[in-house]
Amino acid sequence: MTSQDPPAADPATVLQNLAQVLYEHESFDDITSALCVAATMLIPGCDHASLMMRESGRYFTAAASDDVALTVDQFERQLEQGPCVDAIEDESVQLENDLSAPSQWPELSKAVLASTPVRSAMAFRIRTDSAKTGALNLFADRVNAFDSAAMDQAVIVAAFASILVSARTHKEKSDSLLGGLTHSREIGKAIGLLMSIHGIDDEQAFELLKSASQRTNIKLAEVARRVVDQHRKTLR
Repeated sequence: MTSQDPPAADPATVLQNLAQVLYEHESFDDITSALCVAATMLIPGCDHASLMMRESGRYFTAAASDDVALTVDQFERQLEQGPCVDAIEDESVQLENDLSAPSQWPELSKAVLASTPVRSAMAFRIRTDSAKTGALNLFADRVNAFDSAAMDQAVIVAAFASILVSARTHKEKSDSLLGGLTHSREIGKAIGLLMSIHGIDDEQAFELLKSASQRTNIKLAEVARRVVDQHRKTLR
């Protein structure tokens, strides 16, 4: 951390505040906006965040932390390329830690570099049932901003986003989501740990949890909690 970096926000405090938003608001716009702001506080290196959705073949930004994130999303829609579009279409994590270098999205990189301070980008797909629904987009104002710790934390935030988007799809009220978010947080933590320990991607980690749940006839959230608890014990 440099002298210019702000102090890191305590994840437990941010998540507690996010849960409070769920209790206080019925509007999914308010809740998803709060999630994007929380992403900038929870994920190391993240300066801007957005939630882009796809419905009936059309992309739109459901929420964003600020105008910078909105601008990058707009470029992605106009150019039909970028980490968010690819995360939705390819269902994989997308990472570009230096947009000024030769990029897989050359037109987007050129537009972003000319019009915004963004220099790194990362996107995680959002799960709702089996549909390609959306992506959580994370942007940073410096190169090489996102490391493995940032990716692990982003998995948790993306899991939260999946619960929120699923609830929106099924038209559930926000005050019914807290239990699901708590479970999602544990599942997200377990996925991050399995990715780190076994050197696998998030899809493979999720399949490990699901397989263990089916094999032992224990709920997925409980399996995830046990994975996290066991890891804590090994650190003592």
